[in-house]
Amino acid sequence: MQLRYNFRAYPDASQRRALAKAFGCARVVWNDCLRDRQQAHAAGQPYVKSAELSRLRITQAKRTEERAWLADVSAVVLQQSLRDLDTAYKSFFDSLRGKRHGGKVGPPRYKSKKDTRQSIRFTTNAFSLQGDGTVYMAKVGNLKVKWSRRLPAAPTSLTVIKDSCGRYFLSFVVDTELDILPELEAESGIDLGLSAFAVLSDGRKIDSPRFLRRAEKKLKRLQRELSRKVRGSKNRAKARIRVARQHAKVADRRLDFHHKVSTQIIRDNQAVYVEDLAVSGLGRTRLAKSVHDAGWSAFVGMLEYKAVKHGRTFAKVDRAFPSTQLCSACGFRDGPKPLHVREWMCRACGTVHDRDHNAARNVLVEGRRIVAAGRAETLNASWSAGKTRTKVPAQRGEAGSLRKGQPTQAGIPGLHAGEHVNEAENGVWHHRVDGGVSRTVLSGS
Repeated sequence: MQLRYNFRAYPDASQRRALAKAFGCARVVWNDCLRDRQQAHAAGQPYVKSAELSRLRITQAKRTEERAWLADVSAVVLQQSLRDLDTAYKSFFDSLRGKRHGGKVGPPRYKSKKDTRQSIRFTTNAFSLQGDGTVYMAKVGNLKVKWSRRLPAAPTSLTVIKDSCGRYFLSFVVDTELDILPELEAESGIDLGLSAFAVLSDGRKIDSPRFLRRAEKKLKRLQRELSRKVRGSKNRAKARIRVARQHAKVADRRLDFHHKVSTQIIRDNQAVYVEDLAVSGLGRTRLAKSVHDAGWSAFVGMLEYKAVKHGRTFAKVDRAFPSTQLCSACGFRDGPKPLHVREWMCRACGTVHDRDHNAARNVLVEGRRIVAAGRAETLNASWSAGKTRTKVPAQRGEAGSLRKGQPTQAGIPGLHAGEHVNEAENGVWHHRVDGGVSRTVLSGS
């Protein structure tokens, strides 16, 4: 299984310049290769292969006067930019052919130097962990890193990310074995909502923190200050950074909350069932701000990959399932109910239901039925799945903190057992993923 761990990095002035140059060169290679493929397509010519693009836009381009500066950065960065373009095209083609799950994916687009988020990727031959706790990267140097935990194994790739508020993060992808937790008898159905973030089938309610709503007053003031600055001025750039930092704080807090709640639910239950909500559709209604503030999709994604990691059963209940209409006591379908109805009485058996608790109990029953029928959509719908060798892609965000009492020994030189580390310091928890894999991501996700 692949996990992603993100850590805050602190490059000095010369390293920031080297990283800026690497970001720019990777962007130029991406744009040059994309242009060649688009022009070939417009002319009715065959799809340009990666080997040809690598020869023309990297190897030969370095020998020309107008692209000679490509030699100032690691060749690995340029090659990985081309690989990322290949991945983007593959996702686009798979989406057209119906081979890709999820929403439709558009064709790759040009990158701009004005993009607020920049990233480059290194393979194992272009970076290494040093004994003093720094990370060496080819043609960048040794970067100072704030380690919040040990890496469970040697990393297979490294992505350097500069986010919209100017923070730098190192995102490591690590191949690890599954961490199977002891079996439990408890199972849980989860009803996600806005008034309460989640209601479990055992009656527990998890309040919604509403991080964006709580920060809204300050965000409005900062946005107002930004709108008054002259476009292109240094003061406007500073004001933009202040707005980005506030948004990053909101995202970090939400991500940290999601990780803590999802980890606790997975540890407490052998099986977890949740409704497959149409978040993209709800995001176009009058409830859009509250829906996005809750972050249901990210939370469900965390439950899913953590279930795989810890050998738990996870299943999604179809969004068409009438969880709020069925009586969980007798099974009578009592019909649809508007959102303001929070309690109702079953016309068949007379049981008084809390709307959310009743829905969670119905989700639990339907989830059990799905698993029993063998139609669970996850890799771990049975105990045997926890023993498979199926590869699971790394999430966009970090995988979360390691369980207490079971520290791993592999990983970071310079971070010894017994050292105290503040895991929340500097927003390192991210998970922030692609996925979501961190960005546990207090790191700016």
